[in-house]
Amino acid sequence: MADSKGIAVSSYFAEDLARLYEQSPLHVVLYDPQDMVRYANPSHCIDFAMARDVPISWSDMMRHSYANKVGAAIQTDDIEAWLISAKARRGKLPFRCFEADLRSGQWMYITETMDEQGWMLSVGFDITALRTNDRSLRQARDGALRAAQVDALTGVSSRAHVLEQLDLRLNQLRGNQQPCGLVLLDLDYFKKINDTYGHNAGDEVLQRFARLVVSSLGRNDGFGRIGGEEFLLLFPQATPAEMEAKVQAILELVRESSPLPEVPRFHHTCSAGLTMLDPALSSIENMRNADRALYAAKAAGRDRLMWA
Repeated sequence: MADSKGIAVSSYFAEDLARLYEQSPLHVVLYDPQDMVRYANPSHCIDFAMARDVPISWSDMMRHSYANKVGAAIQTDDIEAWLISAKARRGKLPFRCFEADLRSGQWMYITETMDEQGWMLSVGFDITALRTNDRSLRQARDGALRAAQVDALTGVSSRAHVLEQLDLRLNQLRGNQQPCGLVLLDLDYFKKINDTYGHNAGDEVLQRFARLVVSSLGRNDGFGRIGGEEFLLLFPQATPAEMEAKVQAILELVRESSPLPEVPRFHHTCSAGLTMLDPALSSIENMRNADRALYAAKAAGRDRLMWA
């Protein structure tokens, strides 16, 4: 009886919760681990001009918002660069909050809560009427935070931000036995690219490389530039086989890319050092393991991956 009563109560609670979400002026959106919208309440769908019965990813929802001048008031001349910057911060922590403008004129306070399986609940509150005098100060604060978290050249996570994510994943491994893979990526012969085509071309190669890698990652994967032409990847809850397959796919994408439109015959490669995080080691020690594997990949001829 207790079990059946508990199930009944849970069922009623779920029905009431769903009904309240449907009636609420809040923006309530549930995303699955692949960042697909699995539920969006009417308030959100109306402001974003979304059809409720058509599957859509967060990225495509933002592209739709930008192209049709609905939903989020995205201030950019390059939506793809904006998405890379946003993804550098999105889904990297169990909880975060931020403020955002809507095209409707609403000023929203948005919270994002993630569970251990990668599901995310986003709830947006209209705070247009609250303490507007402090808005410019908060916007300046949020802008400074974004600048600290994002690499200025490539738009991916900055060194400090991706190392913060590394510490988080290591603590999750120690506390909840959640595995995580660590990869160091390094562009091959990058100095030669700068010397041959100039530093502006080198910057363009780095930018296009970052976009290429981001296009192959999931929302919870971490990716940041840690210096020069070296990048760090984090694959939470991935098995070694899954991680190796993802990195091999990245190497192939880079190999086939032509990142300099003015030099269509130019191609380049990258090398990768892989390791699974070891809870007995510090973040720096885990990175050293990946770095030794990267060095071995370089020594073996580059354009390949090696395990620690």
